[in-house]
Amino acid sequence: MSIIYDTSPVHCAAKEKIPLQRIKKLNKKLFFALSSLLLSLLFLFLLFFLILHPSKPRFHLHDASLYDFSLSSPPLPRLLNSTIEATIASNNPNTHVGVYYDHLRAYAVYKGQQISAEAELPPFYQGNGDTDILSASLVGVGMPVAMSLGYEVVRDQMNGKMVLSIRLDGVMRWKVGSWVSGKYRFDVDCVAVIGYGGAGGGGVTYKCKQASLKNNICKYRLV
Repeated sequence: MSIIYDTSPVHCAAKEKIPLQRIKKLNKKLFFALSSLLLSLLFLFLLFFLILHPSKPRFHLHDASLYDFSLSSPPLPRLLNSTIEATIASNNPNTHVGVYYDHLRAYAVYKGQQISAEAELPPFYQGNGDTDILSASLVGVGMPVAMSLGYEVVRDQMNGKMVLSIRLDGVMRWKVGSWVSGKYRFDVDCVAVIGYGGAGGGGVTYKCKQASLKNNICKYRLV
């Protein structure tokens, strides 16, 4: 008579638990290894970024000339024509960080109101310590403005000068070695003080004057 060996379900379950436990241990080890690697890479990146400490680009208003500034007479609406030529110098003060300017546009503002259409400037890359000259032709044709702008113009006539803002905004990226950061929005505000000379009456005509650039450093803000 032969002996039949039978394994109970309890013993089978015990045998099946061994590979499952090994898989769980391997998964935990793999998870901790990947987590440690990612944390190490993040720490090295932050350390590298802090050591380089990239500074903000610098912008200077190099030249600004107003060739036309014509404000229509009442009644409503008041329309403004303007032609402004502006040259702005952009400098990257960093020695190990480059800057990509993916999108850049310029426009003119007077008394808080935009008086020119937006001029698109070509994208460019600015290397370490480089300085680039940006030229923009800002033209406004039939730009609707508030009625109060006429009073502001008369006041500037009496003071003998007018203050314009040449503004830039766009999108930039940092470049460190082969690494390129995400996109950042930025705003630049350059102030030009121009000696005033115009015609009397309800309308104002103002032509061909160059800005006084005693303090030509522009305000720069990352958004």
